[in-house]
Amino acid sequence: MMIDQIIEFNKEFVASKGYEQYVTDNYPDKRLAVLSCMDTRLTELLPAALGLKNGDAKVIKNAGGLVISPFDSAMRSLIVAIYELGVEEIMVVAHSNCGACHMSYDHFHHEMIARGVTDETLDTIRRCGIDLNHWLEGFKDTTQSVRRTVETIATHPLMPRDIVVRGFIIDSTTGALEEIK
Repeated sequence: MMIDQIIEFNKEFVASKGYEQYVTDNYPDKRLAVLSCMDTRLTELLPAALGLKNGDAKVIKNAGGLVISPFDSAMRSLIVAIYELGVEEIMVVAHSNCGACHMSYDHFHHEMIARGVTDETLDTIRRCGIDLNHWLEGFKDTTQSVRRTVETIATHPLMPRDIVVRGFIIDSTTGALEEIK
């Protein structure tokens, strides 16, 4: 199992003090938060392309790098980063060839049923007030998605007006940034 291999690696990492080069406090040195996609191509590329090292920024990742509602976990993390950790600037960084582009509940529904989730379970979730179509919906246009996410963050009722919020698309191969205005 991969997790068992990771646990073994971790024991050796700690024993050899591999962590020492990463020691920092919990405050972002650059007073920056980055909201981005969880895509594996960005794991090392994103911080390298932005010139960020451990401790420089709060990096929040989810499928698509989205704020899907004003009170979702991404927005909550940004609010905490501002009021508790001193963040003054926010970068929303989507990327080229994102899997969340054209993502839909219909696709997930078929996959869920194939993996043993029942329609009864899905109906129960809907009766609890969760709109699965919205919750699992991706986007059709990356540029528009970035604009929408930046707007949601910038106009949030708990967002201080002095916080800078800017949007970008990073090339998932080269790391080149394009600012979206």
